[in-house]
Amino acid sequence: MVSCVSILGSTGSIGRQSLDIVDHLGIPVAALTAGSRVEQMAQQCRKYRPKLAVMATQEAAEALSALLQDLDMRIAWGEEGLVEAAQIPEADCVITAVVGMVGLKPTLAAIRKGKRIGLANKETLVCAGELVMSEALKYNAQIIPVDSEHSAIFQCLMGAGEKREIKRIILTCSGGPFYGKSKDALSAVKKADALKHPNWSMGAKITIDCATLMNKGLEVIEAMRLYQLPLEQVDVLIHRQSIIHSMVEFVDGAVMAQLGSPDMRLPIQLAMTYPQRMGTPAEPLDLISCGPLTFSQPDMDAFPCLALARACAKAGGTACPVMNGANEEAVALFLKDEIGFYDIYRLVSKAVDSVPFIQDPTLDQILEADRLARLAVN
Repeated sequence: MVSCVSILGSTGSIGRQSLDIVDHLGIPVAALTAGSRVEQMAQQCRKYRPKLAVMATQEAAEALSALLQDLDMRIAWGEEGLVEAAQIPEADCVITAVVGMVGLKPTLAAIRKGKRIGLANKETLVCAGELVMSEALKYNAQIIPVDSEHSAIFQCLMGAGEKREIKRIILTCSGGPFYGKSKDALSAVKKADALKHPNWSMGAKITIDCATLMNKGLEVIEAMRLYQLPLEQVDVLIHRQSIIHSMVEFVDGAVMAQLGSPDMRLPIQLAMTYPQRMGTPAEPLDLISCGPLTFSQPDMDAFPCLALARACAKAGGTACPVMNGANEEAVALFLKDEIGFYDIYRLVSKAVDSVPFIQDPTLDQILEADRLARLAVN
């Protein structure tokens, strides 16, 4: 079990649930970071007394400082502050719960200090997976996924033998709020409809990604990078109940699945306690009352973002960071009611087609591809 944590994105959904686990396990907190929720951050700082608190902007940091004048802690802001929180010497584990490309540099910084990464920021592997995994190997840093699907795969592979024994990974997907709807029906859906996820309580951006199935496309790419498998060995199945969190099929025909209540505190805690398992505050799964477990194929016509993500995964290079950056911008526009549901796919596809492609990009070229993708949307 880890001895001290730094939580990047502590006021978001994953961050708050990470603090639930901190309370449950009694682990000290070295650093907390947040975006603009100053009052919530102030409450967390008073409770957990981190050595460092980081806000997204200087204005938010100054507002936080005004609320915490009586506490002895350092307050920083921006990317530089995030990197400092990721590298803080007291923490041996960094939970990366920030959303988007902002998580890439601090994750790399933590890896280069040899820390355990509780990875909840999928964009890190989507945009720079080869670089991140090679750096983790170089600096002997553990990457333990916090996403429920990738944690499930991680658990299925614990002690499972060699990679050549894996036939395929099967990522399960709830299907989001629009499962079963036709393309015509989806053309008129609104933000409020898309934010009604049937099983999980998450932030707005990831909830919209679940509605478009882009989230599952990002997870396909993440699985390829994390488990170093080709696209052909990563499949997606719709599983409405969100009880089986993912599966691994082996070459002998055996399929291992990880089941559990749809509660993110389960994978969060495992990231902190691995290789141990301990009791959690989550409700245990009741197999009698959970009902039948069903599976179906995703509708690629109604949800073209999944097909686009798979195409970008096959292309590799800067196709993935371009797709991710464009998607972040398009989702932001949708959440502001400035574009329609299918405009997300249209704008992301346009960016993928228009931004120059580089097959083996450096970190700087990945970041530039992300910048150009955002410009292509706005």
